[in-house]
Amino acid sequence: MTDTARLPSASNVPANEYYAHANYVSRHRTFGSAKKPGASQTTENADNPLAAARPTNYRRQRRGSHDDKAIKPRRFLIDVEETQRLILEQEDTDGDFQITVNDIGPKVITLGTADSAGFNKYDVRGTYMLSNLLQELSLAQDYGRKYVVLDEARLNENPVDRLSRMIRHHFWDGLTRRIDAEGLETISNDPKNRSRNTGPRIYIPFGEDEVLEYYKGVQLSKPDLHLEVEQLPQDITAKYVQSINEKPGILALAMTKYTDDHGQENLKGVPFVVPGGRFNEMYGWDSYFESLGLLVDGRLELAKGMVDNFVYEIQHYGKILNANRSYYLTRTQPPFLTDMMIKVYDRLPLTLEVENNQWLATTLTACIKEYFTIWMSEPRLDPETGLSRFYSEGIGMPPETEATHFDHVIKPFADAQCMSIEDYCKCYNEGTIVEPALDTYFKHDRAVRESGHDTTYRLDNCCADIATVDLNALLYKYETDIAETIQTLFGDKFETPFYMRHETRLMAEEDQPKTMVHTSAEWLERARIRQDKLNKYCWNEERGMFFDYDTRLKAMGHYESATTFYTMWAGCADRDKAERMMTSALPLFEVKGGIVSGTESSRGHITLSRPNRQWDFPFGWAPHQIISWIGFERYGFVEEAKRTCYRWLYTITKSFVDFNGVVPEKFDIVNMTHKVQVEYGNVGVDFKFIPREGFGWMNASYQVGLGYMDRGLRRALGAVMDPNKVFKSRELEMNRQKELQSMSMDDQPPDVTTHVVRPHRP
Repeated sequence: MTDTARLPSASNVPANEYYAHANYVSRHRTFGSAKKPGASQTTENADNPLAAARPTNYRRQRRGSHDDKAIKPRRFLIDVEETQRLILEQEDTDGDFQITVNDIGPKVITLGTADSAGFNKYDVRGTYMLSNLLQELSLAQDYGRKYVVLDEARLNENPVDRLSRMIRHHFWDGLTRRIDAEGLETISNDPKNRSRNTGPRIYIPFGEDEVLEYYKGVQLSKPDLHLEVEQLPQDITAKYVQSINEKPGILALAMTKYTDDHGQENLKGVPFVVPGGRFNEMYGWDSYFESLGLLVDGRLELAKGMVDNFVYEIQHYGKILNANRSYYLTRTQPPFLTDMMIKVYDRLPLTLEVENNQWLATTLTACIKEYFTIWMSEPRLDPETGLSRFYSEGIGMPPETEATHFDHVIKPFADAQCMSIEDYCKCYNEGTIVEPALDTYFKHDRAVRESGHDTTYRLDNCCADIATVDLNALLYKYETDIAETIQTLFGDKFETPFYMRHETRLMAEEDQPKTMVHTSAEWLERARIRQDKLNKYCWNEERGMFFDYDTRLKAMGHYESATTFYTMWAGCADRDKAERMMTSALPLFEVKGGIVSGTESSRGHITLSRPNRQWDFPFGWAPHQIISWIGFERYGFVEEAKRTCYRWLYTITKSFVDFNGVVPEKFDIVNMTHKVQVEYGNVGVDFKFIPREGFGWMNASYQVGLGYMDRGLRRALGAVMDPNKVFKSRELEMNRQKELQSMSMDDQPPDVTTHVVRPHRP
């Protein structure tokens, strides 16, 4: 391999390298930049870092056409501010500071080449190249560049490579936060805060006196922040949480000690990733999927830090929080910590075996505490079935919603009292009006938010009574993960403090042991029992898929949800059930853009009074896609994993190409659009010039999904080829290969070469 071959292409150089130094040049060998053999270095070249970096040996190629693109890569000499002004004036016809397929400009701009000092002009055409140009100009401005020499390769870069590079080098950094003196100003910003108290406020857990003193020090050293520091009580009740709803604040997370430049020991926050947009805090299940993407991109320490922050939440707040804001203190989210823990542990450096095992023991203890005290205790545990439910304790209305979100619910009650909606809400939240029907409504509403699937007609006004397939599959995974970890890494014996749960709730305090010893056998037995109960209460043999179970009505549900595939991800579906789901369930959910959340028939008819819900048909979400791919592959359905993965990545890539690099929270994957008409709109679409963050789990799904793409599918994805056409062609080719393989060697035509299609393992 030559030295030139080892050098990076101009298209895949991160912006901080490409624009930060004025003397950066592409390492392409070009005719225009070549120096004739034997010629001396001119004074001009000696003073010019661009010219000085040019290669000295070049063999002139034979001319094949008038177009010099056949000979060398093209580079443009650009006045950054003027070109940005021109492109917006000419091409941004809808005034959103983006170049998209909706703009009706000429879709062409003329740029001068660097080799001709701007004299030779060439056209840059099309939405994708123009939007990339706008993005590159914005990046150049970030690094203070007034003029740049821009490689054309950065404008026509393969969209798959470009998006993956942006996620790896830009989006994760844009979403990373810390809670300490340096990061407080950014993390304190809360777009969901509707109270009059909008100043920064941080709540410190009870007993964390050192952390409390640290933030009081920040309060004194940075008076311009106007930071308020408050400590939480030891017992956090629903009543207390309601009492601070008008004083919302960020909740402290894990900190580490370090020695500063003055030799003093100090604290700094453990970094984490936020979802993006209005979600500017560390979320529960978002963080799991984000960690998968971080691990693909080699960001091990950041993924490990997110596990550490979860452990801190369990230790000090009693649970993994919906998110670390004060109004989420009574609410958790779907449990993924054991899988997250194992995936991080498997990548820790082998040279630190003792430290790694200590870290694993601390994290495993937190997982066991969460399992017993949250999921195996009432009200989340249903004692009759032994299955678990989402159930968030709370009083009043969830304060993080938009001001008018519940108006349609409150209006009939307010009208009956001849009150305005605003006055009724105030009285209801203060407790001067008692309305049991509303109490029930908000009990279920909080449970839906805890489930992560907010909102859906699947869980509408019943969630706190529903033993969902997804939750119990996740807990089965907890049970098997804990069993395997204890067996393989702790000699089949692991000791933790004693944790109260439903089965020990009547035990007198004096009879409670201080510790409990766990073995793999008891955890595998818990998993076996849960699997039996899922089969008994949730499996529908006739329809070939799992359904939720209503513990109040004592009946299996009928809503067809993509969460049936959680059982394959967790491994609690047996082989026969997995095969049934692939033939009976997958055709119901597989649409052009991926796996849809639920079926249209289950969702029901949509009217003005019964609007779309974002976790129903026709919407697709990253968690459902990732879980399904992993589940399909686990049972050997590799082609199905590739096919559904390609559909999803195509959806993201096409939107990225057509809409100025947008990477949103969710998609309508039936009508193939990110412009959705639904109660919360979409997140990740509000930016100027260039996307800075994407959206957390969408970024992760792209990076994880690329691991499922073989060479042919990745090439098709780069060309943004329609998935229906791709897989029709692929199916024909596979059928042809099978026919060739079934022929005896003697019967094969002499000029035909047989290609064996082997399963691809990401």
